Amino acid sequence: QVQLVESGGGLVQAGGSLRLSCAASGSIFSINHMGWYRQVPGKTRELVASIRSDDSTYYADSVKGRFTISRDNAKNTTYLQMSSLKPEDTAVYYCYAMVVRYSGYEYDDWGQGTQVTVSS
Repeated sequence: QVQLVESGGGLVQAGGSLRLSCAASGSIFSINHMGWYRQVPGKTRELVASIRSDDSTYYADSVKGRFTISRDNAKNTTYLQMSSLKPEDTAVYYCYAMVVRYSGYEYDDWGQGTQVTVSS
C-alpha cells in the first residue's frame, strides 16, 4: 500500500559527496518522522539520521558534521546529504518512515535499500 523509493546511491571516492532521496507514496495521512539506517554484512543495522515533522533531527556520532537530513512534507520525501565520505560509510542505506494511515494506525515502513560504496 505504502511504498518508499530510494535513489542517489552509488560509488564515490573518499572525501566526495552523495545525496540520497526517499519518497513515500500511497495512502498516507501523515509521516511523523523519516530517517535512514545503514547496514553492512555481519553488523547490526545502525540509525544514521532521522527527522521529525517539526524538523528536529538526530544524527549518529559517526556522521555528525558530515551528513545533513532534511524533508519535504508536501512530497513525503526525505533527503540525506552526505559529504566528506569515508570508506567506513560504505553500507546499504535504508530509508524508513513512521507512517500514519487515515485510520490512525501507525507503523514503520522501509525502503529496499540503496548501496553506497566509498573507495579509498
